[in-house]
Amino acid sequence: MKFPFFASFIVFCIWLGYELHKHKNMEAKKEQAFWEREAAANSTRRKPLDDLNYIQIPFDSLPMEILADAPAVAEYHETLRVLAESPIVNFTGISNTDLKLMYGAPNIDLLSRYDQSYTTLVRTLQNWGEYLYEKGYVDEACRILEFAVETRTDISATYKLLASIYFDRGQADQIRQLIPIAEGLNTSLSGNIVSMLENFPNN
Repeated sequence: MKFPFFASFIVFCIWLGYELHKHKNMEAKKEQAFWEREAAANSTRRKPLDDLNYIQIPFDSLPMEILADAPAVAEYHETLRVLAESPIVNFTGISNTDLKLMYGAPNIDLLSRYDQSYTTLVRTLQNWGEYLYEKGYVDEACRILEFAVETRTDISATYKLLASIYFDRGQADQIRQLIPIAEGLNTSLSGNIVSMLENFPNN
């Protein structure tokens, strides 16, 4: 009885050693490919940035007059005005390596600032929209959140609050129209947002 067990154990050890060796080789190849790609990215020359999808803040269509004297709202307004002075671009889901390959290594610091401005923008829009919603300004909050979605934000709370507004209005079709937008997001959060929208309001 001991021999079959011992033989099985030996076979298992051999198989495990093979799998570990294979995994190690695969990881080594991935790492090598990464560094080769990174080296290529670092040697990519500066390229024009004319084709970037720059985001403009539509102050004229946003509810800038609502609760403008409230400290929180005044802070959101000031943040948006500062952001509007510099380029804003959504690079969500695009690595620095990819950015360098597409636009050149010398542009990476500039592009990182553009992307950081975008992150600040959508967080500010979410906070502003939520604040107005809680104060009873539902239509105004909706406009803010819709603009955030137009920029392809991946903040789940933005989609959830907007879907809640549509649901309360009886606009289930508007919720459904958010789904393909969420499906097209270049982020790992896309699936969670889609699932939330598909199952709303049960989530």
